[in-house]
Amino acid sequence: MDLTQVLPRMEDFSIRDLLPLGKAALVLAAAWVVVRVTRRVVSGLRFRLLRLMKARGGNDLTELEKRAATVSGALQTVLSVLIWIAAIGLCLKHLGLDVAPLLAGAGAAAGIAIGLGGQNLARDVISGVFVLLEDQIRVNDVAIINGVSGVVEELNLRTTVLRDSEGVVHVFPNGAITSLANRTRLYSCYVLNVGVTFEADVDQAMEALRQIDAGMRQEAAFAPMMLEPVEVWGVDQFLDTGVVIKARLKTSPGKQWEAGREMNRRIRKEFHDRGIALMARWPQILAAEDPQAQPEAGQASPGALEPGRSEEPKA
Repeated sequence: MDLTQVLPRMEDFSIRDLLPLGKAALVLAAAWVVVRVTRRVVSGLRFRLLRLMKARGGNDLTELEKRAATVSGALQTVLSVLIWIAAIGLCLKHLGLDVAPLLAGAGAAAGIAIGLGGQNLARDVISGVFVLLEDQIRVNDVAIINGVSGVVEELNLRTTVLRDSEGVVHVFPNGAITSLANRTRLYSCYVLNVGVTFEADVDQAMEALRQIDAGMRQEAAFAPMMLEPVEVWGVDQFLDTGVVIKARLKTSPGKQWEAGREMNRRIRKEFHDRGIALMARWPQILAAEDPQAQPEAGQASPGALEPGRSEEPKA
């Protein structure tokens, strides 16, 4: 293409020659406005749908908010990309550039790209669609993806973005996700492993756990997050220095760490007041993985999130 057809010579320059540039600038400005309006419209529809579901007394509002935020975020991204592609094409047309050769070149390049890497791209997009449709995870969920624990910050058609407890952002292609665990789906659990000496009265210790739980559920700060009375499973293990009593708290999604830490604090105080001796040392049975804060090196946490016998992978 001859650039003299697009860019006039300086001696032939006139105000009329600025019209194509002005039209292109208007197109870009209009595209920016349309993108902003589209995002607001999608957000407005999301909030309106949530209010309608709340008025009808539908499913848990927190779960609905997470799913709506995830779907609306993906929809906003797709619409924004389409709008900007159309705007750039119009800009090139107003500038007098023939977009047909560009499209042909882009088509050839796209064909080569699809031939080389289209299989992985299609796999990622298809996997992302199924993650959204099946509602496996949502934005703001706490999840473990391929052994990495953290908070889901973005859920796109191609990638999932996770931020761990150290603030590190992990980006996973959806097609490369081989294992996925959602820690905050509908409800969460905090498993307590309380070690007491052989001389301690285990029946009194288990009764103390129930009384501590009952006291917490009567307080305004903890009552909304504690869904059921504590499940005291009983003596779980015999160790060289004592026995381990296992119990579990069932809480609102994501509230297990807050309730569990407070429960641990009260256990330490209540057991001391009752004369129930805690084991001086015992191995960490399960690792509590909290994306908000991790215990310092060398400190063992007596709580855990999931009941089980094997250690969870740490972030």
